[in-house]
This record gives sequence, C-alpha cells and structure tokens, in this order.
Amino acid sequence: MFERPKYLQMLIDSQHNGLVKVVTGMRRCGKSYLLNRLFYGYLIKSKEVDPRFIIRFAFDSAEDVMRLDAYLPEEPTRIKKEGQWKVNYKKFVAYIKDQTAEGGDYCFLLDEIQILDEFVSVLNGFLQHENYDVFVTGSNSRFLSSEVDTEFGGRGYRIHLLPLSFEEYLAGSGLSKQDALQEYIRYGGIPLVQLSSGHEGKAKQAISVYRETYLKDILLRHPRVSESNLDDALKVIASMISAPLNPIRIENTFKSTYGVAITNSTIDDYIRWFEEAYLLNKALRYDVKGRKYIGSPYKIYFEDVGIRNAILNFREVDETDIIENIVYNELRYRGFSVDVGVVYTKRNSGRKDVNGKDVYVDVATEVDFVANNESQTYYVQVALRIDTEEKKNQEYDSIRHIPDSFRKVIVVKDEGLPYHTNEGFLRISLLDFLQNPDSLNM
Repeated sequence: MFERPKYLQMLIDSQHNGLVKVVTGMRRCGKSYLLNRLFYGYLIKSKEVDPRFIIRFAFDSAEDVMRLDAYLPEEPTRIKKEGQWKVNYKKFVAYIKDQTAEGGDYCFLLDEIQILDEFVSVLNGFLQHENYDVFVTGSNSRFLSSEVDTEFGGRGYRIHLLPLSFEEYLAGSGLSKQDALQEYIRYGGIPLVQLSSGHEGKAKQAISVYRETYLKDILLRHPRVSESNLDDALKVIASMISAPLNPIRIENTFKSTYGVAITNSTIDDYIRWFEEAYLLNKALRYDVKGRKYIGSPYKIYFEDVGIRNAILNFREVDETDIIENIVYNELRYRGFSVDVGVVYTKRNSGRKDVNGKDVYVDVATEVDFVANNESQTYYVQVALRIDTEEKKNQEYDSIRHIPDSFRKVIVVKDEGLPYHTNEGFLRISLLDFLQNPDSLNM
C-alpha cells in the first residue's frame, strides 16, 4: 500500500471551495485509489460528511453504469460518439436527482469523468448547487491545465497526480534506501507495476501497461494512425531522453533506424498526443542571461521512468539519463516549473582578426534544470558521478557563468554527505535530494 499524503492533503484543503476538483494524471498512476480509497477513507474517518451523502461513481465500471439502466428507460445507457462509447448524461443526471432527493450536503467522487457524455455541462450544472462538493478524475487531453481553466470558466481546480515519488515508493516498499533506488530507477512509480512480484513480474506488468493501456488509448483517439509508427516514435524518443530534440531530428532517426519516411509535422502531432496522454513532457530551453525562451530544440522527459524503460523492453536503462529524468519529475512533484537552462559566454576562439586582436565567440553551455516557483529560482545540475577534475569542470562550467545569486545545486548519484563547494554550490547525493523535500535549501 502506497500513501499519497501530499495529494490527499490537497484534496482535503480544497473541500467546499466552490470549484470542481479535477484530479488529472496518466493512466494507472493512482487517481482512483487517491480519490476512492484514501480521500473516501478520510471522509469516513473524519465524519465531515454523512456517509449517506457521499456519492461514488466510476464511469469505467460496468457495475456502476448498470445502475443507470433503471432511469429514463427510453434512453440508451451508452451511446457512441466520435467513434467512442460514452455514458448517456441524461440518465446520469436523472440518477443524481434521485440520489440527492433527500437533501443535505453531498460529496461527489466521480471516476474517469471523460467517459460521461457532455460531462462539462453536467459538472457546471452541479456547481449551481451550493450543497454539492464535486471531485472527479480524468485522463485525457481535455484535462490539461489550460483545458480545465477553459472548460469550467475559471471554476475548475486541477490537481495533477504524478506517479509515486521516490519518497512515497520508499515508504511503502519495505526495502532499504539503496535497493529501493535501484528498483525505482528501473521500474519507476506506477503502483500497479511496483506491486507486481519479482523483476520479471514488474517488467511484464510495465510492458503490458504501456501496450494495453497507453498505446491503445492513443490509437482509440486516433484510429487512422499506424500502431507500428506510434510505437516506433515512442521508442526513438525514449532512447533520446535528456538529449536536445526537435521533430526534424526524430524524422531523420526514423529514416536511418527504421527506413520509414515520416514528416516532421507528423512527428509533432505524435509528440502532442503523447503529452495529452501524460506520457511525457517537453522541457523548453531558457536563456538564463537573456531571460527568454529559445524554442527548438527542446528536451523530453517521461512522466514515469518505468514506462520509458518498458517502451524499450528494458534494454537501454542508461542510469545517467534516467537519473536526470527522475530529478526532473521530483522538481515537478515539489511544485516547480522546470526548464532547461542555456548560458552563453564569450570564449577565446584562438583566432585573430585582421588587426591582430583575439576573436571571441559565443559558446552555449547547458544547465540541466532551471526550477522556478512563486518565490525562488534554483539551478540544478545532475551527474551520475564526478570523479575527475575534467568531469568536475564540465558540470560546474555552466553554473559558474550564471550572473545572479540564486542557489546552484549539483545532484550526484554516488555522493557522500551534502556539502558546499568553495564556489558556493551545494553538492548533494541523489538519495538525500529525493528524501528531503527541502533538500535544495540545505
């Protein structure tokens, strides 16, 4: 059993705020468990809501949907719309009217709400009832942050649930820190995967979740697309995490690796669909000195590293790239917006101009992450190890040239106790970084 204390508290704090609480996230990351086990358990234990007035409904549950058959019998319970089966909203609204006829303060826990036809109108209608407190989960593109704001006219409150953080996984795994870290690097934070038995069981479950859930979901929304092309695109992207990417580079890799010609605009579509399924995220490049976004190329990180490894059948588990992805996800878990930093510095080219003067050129060095929240900025470098002077200079070089005084942190997998270098940089082990929510301020 894995506890999700941060997200549970967010749900508790959002009660009775007059908004639709929308829990989003990739499939199988634990949205239903959070809402219907952890939050429901809290409501029962705290006695804040009369259990008779808690209405739970899962739109992907045949048993729940069958309850609607008795209402408006002239109407079908399920209807096909745009190639997908939806639950008839008229029957659901009739069911809710019946369930709330007694009066009182009701709490709705509605799972996979996107399966309900016209769900936005239904939920906006619920907001007209002061005695309704509405919590829903959703898994598709209509629940991206911008869509929640648009769909609910400013009356939606989005809680984006990430897969298990390392701290959450460690607390529920029963493993030592080092063993848990190795399991986490390989299998990630999808609870269903980590609860499987043994290495073979975890790997099979991760591959099954990828193929039978994420890939099929995308194909269901885009039925004209070749499954092999989608699968190959994800394999290409998964093998290039932490590397600067753009659609043209992916297109060229497609041609050289698979002998398939796919346009860069098609690749752009694929990436957008993967983002909408919460499989991956773009990290944009940010000019630290110029204070502006550069645009392409960008970097891509997976919402869960275990699913990334499953896409490649666990053949390419490069710890350097995976650790960078884990740090990226941990920063997002802590509420930061995260970009890739670029620092331009003048370097002597070794050439002379016509007047015999040294020629200097702009050289771009990279800061792995620029993490921002409402009050602070952090620059974060990530390394598997720093065991030579050359490697040290490579990791330190970009942050040395950042002109501001925001904190600079170097996360190293194989590191001892945290300490500050003579240049003022915090060096911290990956374990210490992941286990301490305030580790950036040590």
